[in-house]
Amino acid sequence: MGQDNESFANEFIFLGLSSHRDTQLGLFVLFLGIYVITVVGNTLIITAIHLEPRFNTPMYFFLENLSFLDICYTTTGAPQVLAHFFVQHKTISFNRCMAQLFISLSLGGTEFLLLAAMAYDRYVAICNPLQYMVIMRRSICILLAAASWTVGILNALVHTIFTARLRYCGHPLINHVSCELIALIKVACSDTHTNEIAILILNFVVLLGPCFLVLVSYIYIISSILQIHSSQGRHKAFSTCASHLTVVIMAYGTAIFAYSKPKGGKSSHNLNKMIALFYGFITPMLNPIIYSLRNKDVKDFLAKAMRKDHL
Repeated sequence: MGQDNESFANEFIFLGLSSHRDTQLGLFVLFLGIYVITVVGNTLIITAIHLEPRFNTPMYFFLENLSFLDICYTTTGAPQVLAHFFVQHKTISFNRCMAQLFISLSLGGTEFLLLAAMAYDRYVAICNPLQYMVIMRRSICILLAAASWTVGILNALVHTIFTARLRYCGHPLINHVSCELIALIKVACSDTHTNEIAILILNFVVLLGPCFLVLVSYIYIISSILQIHSSQGRHKAFSTCASHLTVVIMAYGTAIFAYSKPKGGKSSHNLNKMIALFYGFITPMLNPIIYSLRNKDVKDFLAKAMRKDHL
């Protein structure tokens, strides 16, 4: 990568969450439970969409993509985080770190774009319902999903290449639990100006741009809902968007807060770590809960499935 043998770091050392053994055991149980709930919950959503014919709609197609993405995203970092609760030296090789960075950025960027595609789906459903199945036909849904994955992967590839070309001296200490972009840039001992410019530019492509599209979509959606004369009709229209809007606020809110300032003082390290853990563990766990609890069709299907298993 253009680094000499004297300055090249072949591994990174994580500071982790805590060095107290009892605290680490409690955190292990907590994060293991979160991980299990995430995998089970999102798997149930995917299974329900595949088994129930009435879920064969654009909205559930995007939800299936989101659930699959959440399983992959959490699995990228969870095993390492859990294993590090039982080891004193929390290390990761340079190549593994770059691979983890690439995968997590790919999945994270794809999620922002998928949420924008889901906002467009809700916009068409509410603002142009008569043309919904024509505009949101299967080929368009696949194209939007494919574009989201492609742009997310390309964004990650650029960041990973630029980050891998940085010089890391000695044995860098990362005040984090995984190979997160900002944390890696902070421990580099070479100029990071190019990386910071890339963050600013690509954040617009995969974060601020999609966030703006979501905002515009919901301005039109809310405007259309307010024009509905029936209060029952307004409630029904808004309920179809409430779950997605909740997930959007969690995802975009935490990401914008974490990535809006590439540079930060020492006091921001722990805050950024907590934000990354929330986005990497809590959000993927809450997504299926939010969609199932606020979606009558999903609740009815799960209740029906549980009754059959009981019988």
